[in-house]
Amino acid sequence: MTRQHTTRWGWWVLALAVAALFCGFGFWQLQRMHDKQALLAQLPPGRDAAVTLAEAGRLPQTLHWVKDRLQFLPGTVLLDNQLRDGRAGVKVYQPARAQAGPVVLVDLGWLPLPGDRRMPALVPQQGQHDLEGLWAPAPSTGLALGPAMAATAQPDVWLATRIDLPAIGAQLGLGLDEPASRVLRLDPALSLGYTRDLELLPNTLPPSRHLGYAVQWFGLALAVLVIAGLLQWRRRRREARR
Repeated sequence: MTRQHTTRWGWWVLALAVAALFCGFGFWQLQRMHDKQALLAQLPPGRDAAVTLAEAGRLPQTLHWVKDRLQFLPGTVLLDNQLRDGRAGVKVYQPARAQAGPVVLVDLGWLPLPGDRRMPALVPQQGQHDLEGLWAPAPSTGLALGPAMAATAQPDVWLATRIDLPAIGAQLGLGLDEPASRVLRLDPALSLGYTRDLELLPNTLPPSRHLGYAVQWFGLALAVLVIAGLLQWRRRRREARR
């Protein structure tokens, strides 16, 4: 095989690799769309159907209203890049242990960040509390780039780019290994914590946007292959004229 043929095959391999990468992003966006459609299709359970956290862990991975007594544990996680009413801020999470044993991450609500992004001074929750809330998926992680957590100036307070329960559990020395990445979103009527709601898809894209992004990624993959084919066709025409 001549060097010219080797180079030609090399360009095709590169084009196919790039197209495959773009298709991978497209399928990832489609999966995000299906996951969010499935979540929105669920009807939030009524408070009269509340279960304990131990019971929720044994039930199918759907939405559950939880009522349980929990002991708050040391360590606070601030989820970065959380918008509310057009303002940038963080969501505050703290681990807690249910009476039956499981350790979960509790969503305490949202706090704004100033322009200089100075982290708010926090007073962690302590002691046991009777809590109610929605046992629901954690905020979507998107593309997992870089470390999940970074230390802040305040002891035992961590800034997170995503809710990665195994990483958070390892950093805090706790068994946060819930495979479905679920958290307890506290009832907004409870007095402890900060501003919060129970929207199913807070601070995230709707399913239709994911479909649009998927179409764009597939379109880019097709464009790469078309351009590679056109370049190959033009090269062969030039060679035929010699």
